[in-house]
Amino acid sequence: MKHKLLTRLLPMILVLAAALRTPLQAAMPRLVDDAGLLSPSEEGALLRTLDEISERQDIDIVIVTVHDTGGKTPEAFADDFIDYNGYRKDNIVLLISMAERDWYISTTGEGIRVVTDAGRNYIAKAFLPSLSEGWYGQAFSIFAESCDRFITQAREGAPYDVGNMPREPFNTGAHLLIALAAGFVLSLIITGGMKRKLTSVRFQQGAESYMRSGSMQLTQKSDTFLYVHVDKHAHPRPTNTGGSSTHTSSSGTVHGGGGGKF
Repeated sequence: MKHKLLTRLLPMILVLAAALRTPLQAAMPRLVDDAGLLSPSEEGALLRTLDEISERQDIDIVIVTVHDTGGKTPEAFADDFIDYNGYRKDNIVLLISMAERDWYISTTGEGIRVVTDAGRNYIAKAFLPSLSEGWYGQAFSIFAESCDRFITQAREGAPYDVGNMPREPFNTGAHLLIALAAGFVLSLIITGGMKRKLTSVRFQQGAESYMRSGSMQLTQKSDTFLYVHVDKHAHPRPTNTGGSSTHTSSSGTVHGGGGGKF
C-alpha cells in the first residue's frame, strides 16, 4: 500500500523539486534610477505610477537612467536591458544616459504597434522640454502618461500614427506669438481708421502735385513694361507612410525604437 502511494506521489514531488530548482526570473523594478536623477519621494511616486499603468494595461512601462552605456549604443543598451531582465514580452522602455545626454525609447511586442515612429516623436516632443531643463520627475511622468494614453488608443481604435495623431498640447510660446500678432493687426486697424479721419492732408497720386506750377513742362508721358521675375520651387510630397521601423537585438528579439539628444 505504501509502495503504491509513493509511486503516485513521486511524479508530483519531482515536478515540485524541478520548479524549486529553476524559479522564474524576477523582473527588475520598472524604474531603475542608477544616475540618481530623482529624489526618494519622486522615485516612489513614479514607480507607483509605472506599476499601476503596467498592471492595468498588461504592458511593462519601464524607465532606466544610467551614467553611461558602457560602450554600447543607446539602442543596444535599451534593448538588452529589457531583454535580459525578466520584463514582459510587451513593453515600452525609456533609457536616459547622462554621459552623452542620450534618450532612447525601445519597444517590444505590442509596444511596437502601440508606439509608431510618428507616435514616438510625439511622445518625445512632449517630455523633452522638461528633460532638457532638468525637471526629470516631470519628464518621466509625461512619458508614463503618454504611454498609457497611446496604449488605450491602440486598443480602442487605430494607433496614433501619421494622419491620426492626438491634438498638440498647449504651447505657451506659440500662443503668445499669436496673441502679439493679433494685437499688432488690431493696432493697424485702429490707426488706419484714425488716419482716414484726417482730411487736411491727402496722398497725391501724380508727381506733378508736388512740383511748383510752371517750373517744368512734360511733352510726352508713357509707361514702359520692363520685366517680370517668377520663382518656382518644387514641393516634394512626404513619403512617410507611418508604422514602426524595427530591428533585431543581440537576443534575437525584434524591437522598435529610436532616440536622440536632450
